[in-house]
Amino acid sequence: MNLLVTALGGAPSTNTAEERAAAAALNEWIQTGKGYFIEQATRPQTIGYALLDSPIALAAWMLDHDTDSYYKISRAFLGGPPSGNLTREHILDNVTMYWLTGTGASAARSYWEAARATALGAGQTPPPVTVPVGFSAFPGELFQAPRTWVEQAYPTLSYYG
Repeated sequence: MNLLVTALGGAPSTNTAEERAAAAALNEWIQTGKGYFIEQATRPQTIGYALLDSPIALAAWMLDHDTDSYYKISRAFLGGPPSGNLTREHILDNVTMYWLTGTGASAARSYWEAARATALGAGQTPPPVTVPVGFSAFPGELFQAPRTWVEQAYPTLSYYG
């Protein structure tokens, strides 16, 4: 995995410079880029209708659903250097995959289902993770999850890189 979901509610610790930098980047995303997350977690059908009705709406949502995506994806169409492997072709392939399979709404709904499961389990400690976990921290992610945070969340961590 490459998104430390357990940190989305707030930084676990900010004792080191690496943790403070990650916490600042995470806070920036919470302030400027989390709207799509909230939309899908609370009203997935609202965006789901557009995602299934129009390939242009689907492309627009994928381009501009958060600030980070907007800057990275728009570079591929404005002649800037690509972010990672985000070429025009790869972006259009991704949009096409969602369009042809009709999975835009179900992808949005997965956020709602996860939020609902969290709400239903409120107050209950989730079972410990017992399977080996691998975590990748790629350059250019929303935030660079420090190894300390990942190890806190997943004591069975067998790969971090």
